[in-house]
Amino acid sequence: MAKKAMNNVKLGAFVLVGLVLLIVMLYMIGKNRNLFGSNFILKARFGNVHGLKPGNNVRYAGIDVGTIKIINVLNDTTMEVAMIINENMKSIIQRNALASIGTDGLVGNKVVNIVPVSGASEIVKDGDILTSKENVATDEMLETLDKTNIDINIIAQEMKTTMKRINSSSALWGLLSDEKLPNDLKSAVANIRLATLKADNMVSDLNSIVRDVKNGKGSAGVILTDTMLVYNLNEAILKIKKVGDSADNLLHQASSTVAGVQRDINSGKGPVNALLKDAELTAQLNKSLDNIQKGTDAFNQSMDALKHSFLFRGYFRKQEKKSQDENISK
Repeated sequence: MAKKAMNNVKLGAFVLVGLVLLIVMLYMIGKNRNLFGSNFILKARFGNVHGLKPGNNVRYAGIDVGTIKIINVLNDTTMEVAMIINENMKSIIQRNALASIGTDGLVGNKVVNIVPVSGASEIVKDGDILTSKENVATDEMLETLDKTNIDINIIAQEMKTTMKRINSSSALWGLLSDEKLPNDLKSAVANIRLATLKADNMVSDLNSIVRDVKNGKGSAGVILTDTMLVYNLNEAILKIKKVGDSADNLLHQASSTVAGVQRDINSGKGPVNALLKDAELTAQLNKSLDNIQKGTDAFNQSMDALKHSFLFRGYFRKQEKKSQDENISK
């Protein structure tokens, strides 16, 4: 009887120990902890944890490597997340890795994603704080989508109104149904192509002209590259300037002379005034000119008489013959 009671006690103790171990294992499994290995702590700080809770998974490059231990509120803008990471990842995760908060699936639990960054860096140590990366929250994304839907709705309404106007526009449909329109468009496109070709040719010709000018070819090239020609042009310009200055001086002198004559005429003095206004002087001048003309006519008559005189006839004939010989020799 005593032996049976002892066996019952042993059985009860065994069952109790088993239950305790089962509870511990279930707890450890629920917390996603390594039952048969050691762990180390990594930390990351965020401005918003977006509903992250202790016990959520931690992933490195998409692989579950630990769980969230605790979330501490450092201040009103900073939350510190402590993560329990498997010891075997201690030699893999580097200090320059980025930690961000994501979602397990589309609407699943929140997780912390640790993403490796290219570049050499030291291996993490227990208690290191990783650089965090703020992700767009689902609520913010949904709010943005809501605004986008409103904008799309407005655009759709405007497009609907535009389509109604197009459908009710007889002029537009008449234009679209015009059988001559395609031919006109083809002609317009052909003209545009021809104009473009001519413009290309013109540009090519201009490039050739510019190239010839740079090489000193043609009149423009000679003018732009021949230093002697430039010097001669400068000399010619200076001479033209001197001539212009002389012309200005001559014009000034002529203006002074005309002004003096005008003063003499206005004042009634000087020979010009006498010639223009003195009637007696004018009559005398006319009489003198008549006498000179009469004297000239008498002199011509006397010369003709001398030519026919027997004393001078031979002399004048010799002179005429000499003049004719000179003209023939020329």
